[in-house]
Amino acid sequence: MNVDELSTRIERYAGVPTGEPLPKEAGLAVEELLDALERGEVRAASCDGNDWRAVPWVKRGILLGFRVGKLAESGETLHFVDKDTYPPRRFRATDNVRIVPGGSSVRRGAFVAPGVVCMPPMYVNVGAHIGSGTMIDSHALVGSCAQIGERVHVSAAAQIGGVLEPVNAAPVVIEDDVLVGGNCGVYEGTIVRRGAVLAAGAVLTRGTPVFDLVRETIYRASPERPLEIPENAVVVPGARAVASGWGAAQHLSLHAPIIVKYRDEKTDLATTLESWLR
Repeated sequence: MNVDELSTRIERYAGVPTGEPLPKEAGLAVEELLDALERGEVRAASCDGNDWRAVPWVKRGILLGFRVGKLAESGETLHFVDKDTYPPRRFRATDNVRIVPGGSSVRRGAFVAPGVVCMPPMYVNVGAHIGSGTMIDSHALVGSCAQIGERVHVSAAAQIGGVLEPVNAAPVVIEDDVLVGGNCGVYEGTIVRRGAVLAAGAVLTRGTPVFDLVRETIYRASPERPLEIPENAVVVPGARAVASGWGAAQHLSLHAPIIVKYRDEKTDLATTLESWLR
């Protein structure tokens, strides 16, 4: 596959004004893109050194797929009505991906590496990329174009947000060997670096500062940079008091994720159970 040629075609068809008819070739280009995403030959985000960036033409191609698609029925055990460009993926035993029975769905155009385990019910959206050895647990969501590394555990009811528009917006990234605890939420282009642990209930967004007790610093997103959680950080849900005014008089507090330590042998020991689950 010639990636440069495909990106040129996608950009050409995506540039057709909304409301104007698209040529048949636009649908063929979308199919090629979705096949390439599923094979891992292209991704909705790329990493240059330590810097993650969206790949805008891939996102434009995914959005183009919604324009060329028509509503259609799909599914067997579970019944769906969605754009015919984005049916649920079907896996075979040769893919070496475990899809445990119970209502899970992986949408067309998502990459799921060999060795991934999907516990029911969970959902993986278009453009997502999930590395080998990762577990997506029950009631977990991996949003559109989210990038999940290898040997990650996305625990029960965790939400990894999707970022499809604007096309140049930074993706949500969970790097290798991260543990995302139950009921966590990671949104709005947040990057969780290699080896970090998010304790159950931690929520990370662009607007939420993270307080590092170990390094005595505060991590924030900026207009140019997303929120980043450092390698091996252990993040727990916390709170900080409202400092003034009526809120202070009412003894109110605000959600504040806190880094309480950095991963060590004891933390690793506590997470070794993940390998047994796989």
